[in-house]
Amino acid sequence: MQDQHNATVLFNGMIAPVIPYAIRGVIWYQGESIVGGASGIALYPHVQATLVRDWRKLWGNDDLPFYIVQLAGQEAPSNSPQVREAQATILQLPNTGMAVATDIGERKNVHPKNKQDVGDRLSRIALAKVYGHKIEYSGPVYSSMKIEGGAIRVTFSHADGLTAKDGALKWFTIAGADGKFVPAEAKIDGQTVVVSSPDVAAPVAVRYAWVNFPDGGHLYNAAGLPAAQFRTDAPKLKL
Repeated sequence: MQDQHNATVLFNGMIAPVIPYAIRGVIWYQGESIVGGASGIALYPHVQATLVRDWRKLWGNDDLPFYIVQLAGQEAPSNSPQVREAQATILQLPNTGMAVATDIGERKNVHPKNKQDVGDRLSRIALAKVYGHKIEYSGPVYSSMKIEGGAIRVTFSHADGLTAKDGALKWFTIAGADGKFVPAEAKIDGQTVVVSSPDVAAPVAVRYAWVNFPDGGHLYNAAGLPAAQFRTDAPKLKL
């Protein structure tokens, strides 16, 4: 009996038989079986991009919509901000989307019960990008940063009506040239967030939700969609 974790088993058993049939797009929900430590995480963006390109070739559609669900937060070795960052690189490819689920994970449950919000967030992407509905389909996405004295102003896209609907903003950290990140105060100012800490007089970088399980205090937009985690000091990766 073939184990589903073996290479080619799932593809040959569940994907290959339906390749002749027409599909409108793809939804991909990655499990927690991302192994290989730092080297495995470094490889993941390239494997993910290869999957998208390969399926588009197999279906004869170079523009086939491909939407993923970013891993929900969880206290587990298989779940880390580095993994979620690797997943987010899919957005560098054309006609892709990502539903953020960092805010609806469960600390010790690999299968969080809240699937309704996941479905809603995926359907919003499809309705907006495939079917032309004029609706918001993404939470705030980091765009740029600007140092303003002892603070950093972070600018987002999809940022109408920024709010922390479950209390004060949490999970923002800030660092100076020494690269030591400390908890920071984050204040919403229009479509931006101003981040500072009395312990960092000359900040150079900000991170948000850069932990395995950020519980509460998330940043949302007016559509109730959560911001994706980010780090302004992220290395540039070309797929």
